Amino acid sequence: MSYCKYVHQSDAHPLHKKYHDKAYGFPIYSDNELFGRLLLEINQAGLNWLTILKKEENFRKAYSNFEIEKVANYQEEDCERLLQDAGIIRNKLKVNAAIYNANVILELQKEFGSFKNWLDQHHPLDLKNWVKLFKKHFKFTGGEICNEFLMSTGFLSGAHENDCPVYQEIEKLNPAFLQA
Repeated sequence: MSYCKYVHQSDAHPLHKKYHDKAYGFPIYSDNELFGRLLLEINQAGLNWLTILKKEENFRKAYSNFEIEKVANYQEEDCERLLQDAGIIRNKLKVNAAIYNANVILELQKEFGSFKNWLDQHHPLDLKNWVKLFKKHFKFTGGEICNEFLMSTGFLSGAHENDCPVYQEIEKLNPAFLQA
């Protein structure tokens, strides 16, 4: 069997391999973890994904373990704390987007029961329509961020090559996720 070429080359970083084998493309059922993945994808904009993988635990600590309700209630002092935290990406637009998006997810949870339910109700959409939907609701969610968030959580195909064993593992978990 062959793995996706981009990550299983001899010079691929171990964090890339771990992410590929255990996280990328796998469905996420927890709203907090979905929010965390969106937050990480937003912070990756303009940067290398390896940078984000190296800082993932720092992001988790800095953003209250990705607890949506806590992040939604962040105040100015929390923003300042985040902007001073060298362990994460210190970008005011991205920090503000995280807080704003957490509040949006709280509203979606009220209306749909969960962020996951909201995503499920719109699945399957093509990327163009997902981007329109995300731009209508969220901040800092352009085409590439939406694409990576949706691929990384299984809502869009393309995370793995079809002959990759991880693809086959994901397909066994939930084949419907791979049909978008």
